[in-house]
Amino acid sequence: MLESFIEQVVPQIDEINRSFLNSLNLAPRLKEAMLYSYNAGGKRIRPVLLLAVIAGFNSDIKRGFRTACSLELIHTSSLIHDDLPAMDNDDYRRGLPTNHKVYGEATAILAGDSLLVDSYRLITTDELLTLEERVRLASELSACAGANGMIGGQELDIENENSDIDLDTLVTINMHKNGKLIEFALISGAIIAKQNEEVIYTMRKIGEHIGIAFQIKDDILDVEGDKRILGKNTQSDEKNKKTTYVKLLGLEGAKQACQEHYEAALSLLKSLNMNTALVETIFRLIIDRNK
Repeated sequence: MLESFIEQVVPQIDEINRSFLNSLNLAPRLKEAMLYSYNAGGKRIRPVLLLAVIAGFNSDIKRGFRTACSLELIHTSSLIHDDLPAMDNDDYRRGLPTNHKVYGEATAILAGDSLLVDSYRLITTDELLTLEERVRLASELSACAGANGMIGGQELDIENENSDIDLDTLVTINMHKNGKLIEFALISGAIIAKQNEEVIYTMRKIGEHIGIAFQIKDDILDVEGDKRILGKNTQSDEKNKKTTYVKLLGLEGAKQACQEHYEAALSLLKSLNMNTALVETIFRLIIDRNK
């Protein structure tokens, strides 16, 4: 069921985003850099999750496409910036040289900036949404992506490099750096499906748990994953002297923590009055993936 859903929605997500990016004609090399990272592929988990939530509430997924596309552009932006020498200093992403390796650091920074800023227009110009919905979604996305969300989490991560941090600090970093865009996928799906504030709050809590599970799985893959499958170097956390769940809990402890957060997310999800099958399958995919 998930496979057919992905086959249905991902080509539409990519078509909208590529058309949008191709319309940005002022600086052709900048556009090329943006498209380079977007076209490198990826699982599109976040936009697919957003649309799966809408479908689970038996609402029209067409109303969610542009918000889903905006979310994927911001995620792509974060990957470009993450890979920069000043941050993770990675040479490969999705099996290809990272953006700054191809276009240089300056253009890579601008490409990430543009993907972040321009993405909001996909929401604010969406005629399938009411004005109130557009404002709410743009506000929620800004909160999840900005200084109190993903970007703030990245800063905390940088500040704590080469430091021995405790588990609570690591969870705080990952809830924001990695979890907030997943949280947005869940809450925005509920908003577009016209759910009440109680449901939206529950989706936030689900997002916290599955976001942490996602990062724990990343930490596990950095230790025991296959570089050829991952499309990037392994052991980068150890090289960068980062504190990870594997470092704090051990490999088996990290696997157990990943399962516990997955089960907590699943329990909250099943408390909602919706068809959870698609979302459940995506959650399972997150913790069973090999890349």
